[in-house]
Amino acid sequence: MNLNKISLLFIGTAITFSSCKHDPPVMPAKEIDPAATQYPLEVANIIVKKCATAGCHNEASYTGSGGLRLDDWRYMFEGGNNGAVAVAYSPENSSMLYFLNPGPYDNISVKPTMPYNQEPLSETEYNVVKNWIANGAPDKNGNIPFGSDAATRQKAYLAQQGCDLVGVIDAEKKVIMRYIKTGQAPATIESPHSVQTDGKGEYAYVCFIAGTLIQKIDTRTDKVVGQADLSLINDGLKFNTIQVSEAGDKLITSQLAPNGGLALINTSDMKLVANLASLESPHGIAANRTFDTFYVTGQYGNTVYKVVQGTAPVRISIDGNPLVTQSGATTPNPHEIIMTPDYSKYFLTCQNTNEVRVMDRLGDNLLKTIPVGKKPQELAISKTQPYAFVTCIEDVSQVSSLFRGSVYVINYNTLEIVKRIDGKFFQPHGVAVDDRNGTFYIASRNTLSDGPAPHHTSDCGGRNGYYQVYDLNTLQPLNGRTYEVTPDPYSINMRFK
Repeated sequence: MNLNKISLLFIGTAITFSSCKHDPPVMPAKEIDPAATQYPLEVANIIVKKCATAGCHNEASYTGSGGLRLDDWRYMFEGGNNGAVAVAYSPENSSMLYFLNPGPYDNISVKPTMPYNQEPLSETEYNVVKNWIANGAPDKNGNIPFGSDAATRQKAYLAQQGCDLVGVIDAEKKVIMRYIKTGQAPATIESPHSVQTDGKGEYAYVCFIAGTLIQKIDTRTDKVVGQADLSLINDGLKFNTIQVSEAGDKLITSQLAPNGGLALINTSDMKLVANLASLESPHGIAANRTFDTFYVTGQYGNTVYKVVQGTAPVRISIDGNPLVTQSGATTPNPHEIIMTPDYSKYFLTCQNTNEVRVMDRLGDNLLKTIPVGKKPQELAISKTQPYAFVTCIEDVSQVSSLFRGSVYVINYNTLEIVKRIDGKFFQPHGVAVDDRNGTFYIASRNTLSDGPAPHHTSDCGGRNGYYQVYDLNTLQPLNGRTYEVTPDPYSINMRFK
């Protein structure tokens, strides 16, 4: 672990591993033979004998122990009430190690250390668990967690701009299954800002606001396999959003800057095809079906640009007023844009006027203005339900003053609000729909000090964020879990749309 960057943020006692202080289990504890589990025996002798004990993380008691069951290998990777505790190949982001370490071995621990009310692990025992996770946390037969069905496994990709990581979420178990290290400067956080997958589910692409690259991730191996260098477009920094063609052969990315670039890239070789235009503070991007016409929001003012390669951009006023490209007291300041599945309309989040504007794509005329919560940001579309989801990052929560933000659900056929969702959010930003599994994901940045206290820390410091999973049919939480991740989970996208 990079110990010098660790910042211990743990506050309170309601943590995954601390919940062993509870009433006696209602079921009698039964002794488990470590050799009978799917753990490698060396690991089983530690986890089973010292963690999956009476009153803690065994079958009888795990529901009162943070929902974390450890009496066999497969249960470990279902995580607990706060998400994954062990992530294959990523000991530095496996929170169980912070609790298993009494302090001196890696100079990092989180109280109360585990095993609770027992002798702490020896340095040898601690390193057995740490090295096992670093080597992929295989079972005793060598199977890596979430290692099967690489070509078809449904996943979500989460850009975590506080740590230069992309988290990979398994759509069945809902937990982080991998962390992908991104960027190219080890000593600098380049802040992966937006992540998008292609229509075939073969590759994901991520851009950086403090780096000059677009990186390509193979979704079968979850490894970076290519990159494009955009340093020749202005300074190459502040590329904010990405859109990928359905065919997966091209992507386009925008640079949030004065005279910002709009770069078109061939994904096969990650070569820059063209800088299509220099626009004023371009941000959100939506494309037509054939990926040859692009609609780009000007972040400040009232302008959407319509861009076709080889022609001058057309400027569209989204409020009927004269075109402006600077923020004013009443300017909409369009942030994000998304097409409906039939490409007949596009939705715009207007973060200055707290509304969603719906435009007719063929005439570029305003169809409706829909008031939503404070500072609407990201958009996601379902294809199985007529829903558009809007995250409102600064909305006043109706749950508690401890939380901040809301999510609006709009019927994109009738243009009526279906529901305002008030959950245990704090700065909800990224949102993604998994139509295959009937769920949607909401990522809370939780970067401010008055947000919910993180339950553990991260390797790169900062405040951990989290995501939650909702049922697409009922629009209710799928479960009571808050899946904690490394700092600033910003953008999320599903592998198979």
